[in-house]
Amino acid sequence: MQFPALAEVSKTPSALFPKGFLWGCATSSYQVEGAASEDGRRPSIWDTYSHTPGRTEMDQNGDKGVDQYHRYKEDVEHLKWLGCQAYRFSVAWPRVIPDGFGQVNEKGLAYYERLVDELLSHGIEPYATLFHWDLPQGLEDRFGGWRSRETAKYFAEYAGVVAKRLSDRVTRFFTINEFGCFTDEGYGEGTKAPGLMQGNRVRNQARHCALLGHGLAVQALRAAARRPLQIGLAEDAAICVPVLETEPHISAAHTAMRELNAPFLTAILEGKYTENYLSSEGKDAPEFTAEEMKTISSPLDLVGLNCYTPTFVRADSGSTGYAVVPNPTSYPHMASQWITIGPEILYWAPRHLKEIWGVNNILITENGCSSDDRPDASQSIYDTDRVMYLRNHLTHAHRAIAGGWPLRGYFCWSLLDNFEWTDGYTKRFGLFYVNYATLQRSPKLSAHFYREVIARNAVV
Repeated sequence: MQFPALAEVSKTPSALFPKGFLWGCATSSYQVEGAASEDGRRPSIWDTYSHTPGRTEMDQNGDKGVDQYHRYKEDVEHLKWLGCQAYRFSVAWPRVIPDGFGQVNEKGLAYYERLVDELLSHGIEPYATLFHWDLPQGLEDRFGGWRSRETAKYFAEYAGVVAKRLSDRVTRFFTINEFGCFTDEGYGEGTKAPGLMQGNRVRNQARHCALLGHGLAVQALRAAARRPLQIGLAEDAAICVPVLETEPHISAAHTAMRELNAPFLTAILEGKYTENYLSSEGKDAPEFTAEEMKTISSPLDLVGLNCYTPTFVRADSGSTGYAVVPNPTSYPHMASQWITIGPEILYWAPRHLKEIWGVNNILITENGCSSDDRPDASQSIYDTDRVMYLRNHLTHAHRAIAGGWPLRGYFCWSLLDNFEWTDGYTKRFGLFYVNYATLQRSPKLSAHFYREVIARNAVV
């Protein structure tokens, strides 16, 4: 793919970001690492789930992933080429503590030391996520996974192990990625690992145990840290967008943002479950103690939001004061139908966090989309739809900053095409195209776009 060198194009910014704004890319361990049974790693619930016929597209799994376990140096070079200042990756719990409890696997920790050292040698800051859905199968078998407070306690022990080993070099940690995806879909709906359909009561208790694990992990990270840390979470919150930017609808969107995120984000940032949430769940509401809620709301240094698609809200005369507006069947979406287009989310996400909860350090920890990526005759990939998606979202991120909202950084999802959970390898989210037969990586048009954004520190 031939493009002008960066020095040959105009540097006049159309929408300049502030100096020090953080640009990065993100991945997760089960999606990219591969090496599923190497160097002491044992199965996660996603190994089990993806090896169960009918669970994923074409029964595909993450055994091989895109082999970042062996190709991490190459991928760090790709990050450097992009100009990324940070890389958000996840640590695989079953690689570090294979059963989730008990013996620590030194070879597993050594891999993350190598990755971190490689990043730092290229001037790239590591941002480590401790849990991105790959729960050790041993915890699911013995304790019922996130249905149990025991898993929350062992998650804190694991967090302490990682901090003790890596916090001399890694000072930014996210505890958990997207609570609802592994609690609601894993234990309530059965559409993600471990694939259980056990009803609202079990789902709600899994939600609570995951929140408790988060809070305990925050405390364990701080206790084991070798240097001062910045700790947060990466949540897939419902980003509520007013249907019109008028005061009644803006107020309704604020209310909806708090209530629709009551099981997770609101509970963490306020240290309590909202009355509406508890009353709506009735007899299925989670069991908890005041001490647990205090732990869950352990102070954070930053909040990360994974932003893909909007929830439109209007003012309503009913008891809640808001109503969610469903999209018409004609509403546009990306290659993955669940990614409906609404770039305003990168404006409203930081604004809501600041206005509702007073958060002053906000990161977009994921933003991106799938595309029907196909190399042309020259093996170039012109993913203009992804460029459109990214450009429009970054325009609204710039609007947020210009409006004074504390957005500090942005991580594009994803660096590489990879195993996309139940979609297997049929949906591609990467800036770099991966030939799954050879594992060769090639930059798409979107990679060149993002490189130019970072170089100019501006929307282009």
